[in-house]
Amino acid sequence: MTLLTTTDPRSGETRDTTIAETDDAAVDGIVRAAASAFEIFRSSDRAWRAGLLDALADALEAQRDDLVAIADRETGLGVPRLTGEVGRSAFQLRLFAEAVREGGYLEAAIDHAGETPIGPGPDIRRILVPIGPVGVFGSSNFPFAFSVAGGDVASALAAGNPVVIKAHGSHPETSAATFAALDRAARAHGAPDGTLGIVYGLDAGRALVSAPELRAVGFTGSLSGGRALLRLIEQRDDPIPFYGELSSLNPLIVTPDAAAARADAIAEGLFGSFTLGSGQFCTKPGFAFVPLGPAGDALVAGLVDRAEAAPAGVLLNERIAESFGQIRARLVEAGRARIAGGGADAAEPGFRATPTVLELDVADVTAEVAEEAFGPLVVVARYSDTEDIARALAALPDSLTATIHSQPTEEPLTQRLTRVVLPRVGRVVYNGYPTGVRVAWAQHHGGPWPATNTLHTSVGVTAIRRFLRPVAFQDAPSHVLPEELRDDYRGIPRRVDGVLVLAG
Repeated sequence: MTLLTTTDPRSGETRDTTIAETDDAAVDGIVRAAASAFEIFRSSDRAWRAGLLDALADALEAQRDDLVAIADRETGLGVPRLTGEVGRSAFQLRLFAEAVREGGYLEAAIDHAGETPIGPGPDIRRILVPIGPVGVFGSSNFPFAFSVAGGDVASALAAGNPVVIKAHGSHPETSAATFAALDRAARAHGAPDGTLGIVYGLDAGRALVSAPELRAVGFTGSLSGGRALLRLIEQRDDPIPFYGELSSLNPLIVTPDAAAARADAIAEGLFGSFTLGSGQFCTKPGFAFVPLGPAGDALVAGLVDRAEAAPAGVLLNERIAESFGQIRARLVEAGRARIAGGGADAAEPGFRATPTVLELDVADVTAEVAEEAFGPLVVVARYSDTEDIARALAALPDSLTATIHSQPTEEPLTQRLTRVVLPRVGRVVYNGYPTGVRVAWAQHHGGPWPATNTLHTSVGVTAIRRFLRPVAFQDAPSHVLPEELRDDYRGIPRRVDGVLVLAG
């Protein structure tokens, strides 16, 4: 039996835990338990399932202080940030509970039998149903909101699927404590055995995605890690959906008038955004376009001054710290980027990086300078003609977000830039910063490859759509139909003979 270790990133000190790696036989048993639970859980009453989600949120909040203390020891993210993240996790569980009660996510539709312009038509009724046990890989940078208590887990449960979580190696004790709190709450609510499961270790992750009972995988992590899991899924006898959030540069564009009007304010906001969480956010603006000239110079100087005055930030683990230093060196060597500010190696113990501003000419923007550096680094490309931005963007990989800072005097330019970035991202931010991802009905957190490999979102209510599949019933007797498709049911919004009929 191999016990896992945990490392305090502030000091670099590693110690043993009491958590053992999960062997293949144990993974098999956990996934089989999830498959057995699915037979019960998929037909659970929506009100009961919403109550389960509320109970999980209550459990998180009841254990908030203990969970935050453990996570702070393993991640170095700080008590305020982690306290807010537990609150975010509880909020999204409750938001999914509201969605389950409301029922519109089922997309229920009824077309009664009758004459149509192309002849007689049968009775057709369509609804979304749960797909089966879901595997979720926790992320390193969000030990709660994208891990054991994260959005993938919440949305899969809301859809009616049991979940098996692969704990992230950077915070095993946080994962174990969070799982224990959720599992107790689920059992107290009456959830069947196997509704929630957890596995530990790299080999356990490989076994999990290969388990024949698993029906989908949610993943937040590196592009290389996502590719490795995709290869395993492709080797299955029945490849399953893989929903991966993988890599993103998130370009930010500053127009000439915006630079002239508020250079220092943008410098302050951009610095805060690319260094938030020590730059370890998937939505970090890692590439900025700033105009040449005095206003742009002032903006860059503001970034440089802040970078040179800032202390080193704590990185989550040794692998991230080593990778950050290597990528920073490659960007300078390969892409004619120059260190404009910061960039000194941290002398403190543990895993740390100082904020770094790299600067280059827009003509030198190539694929070689388009590598994501997971940490506090931004590449600033200086341009004289806004038409150069479109050419440079073509050299960058597509992203989760793009941001445009402009002025009301630049409406045509803002429209043109919107048309340029829209095919390349899943969210466009105006005069703000992309590192805040609101959990809401209208949110979309996704983007073209390599940001994600899916058209779906992993944040917000519509994330539930990933873990459902459509089924149509043709000329079905009423007693075999789901309750929501029967004629006399009025509890959810439905489209009946082409007309949207609200609940009630």
